[in-house]
Amino acid sequence: MDFDKSAELFKALGDPGRLKILALLQCPPASDCAQAQAVCACDLTGYTGLSQPTVSHHMRLLVQAGLVTNTKRGRWTEYALNPEGFAQARGLLAALQVADQPPAPIQ
Repeated sequence: MDFDKSAELFKALGDPGRLKILALLQCPPASDCAQAQAVCACDLTGYTGLSQPTVSHHMRLLVQAGLVTNTKRGRWTEYALNPEGFAQARGLLAALQVADQPPAPIQ
């Protein structure tokens, strides 16, 4: 178990602004400037009520944690949920929950 990577993932989930962004990405509104199942960076400031630099900071952390993917399209970036990141989070929680297993070695 990589404790540093796991902490990064759960830290990304530990902010109300980032949770709000993830909720938007779960069911993205139709947009002229984004592909289906994605949200354009230009729409995130209006939805969250946060400034552009703050949204950029949150998106960088979500991408680094593996919860969100980003795709450049011209001068804009589109964001979408990364199912693999959420599978990793579920796997970690499941590994920690298993009571009949010996504890994982600390790395």
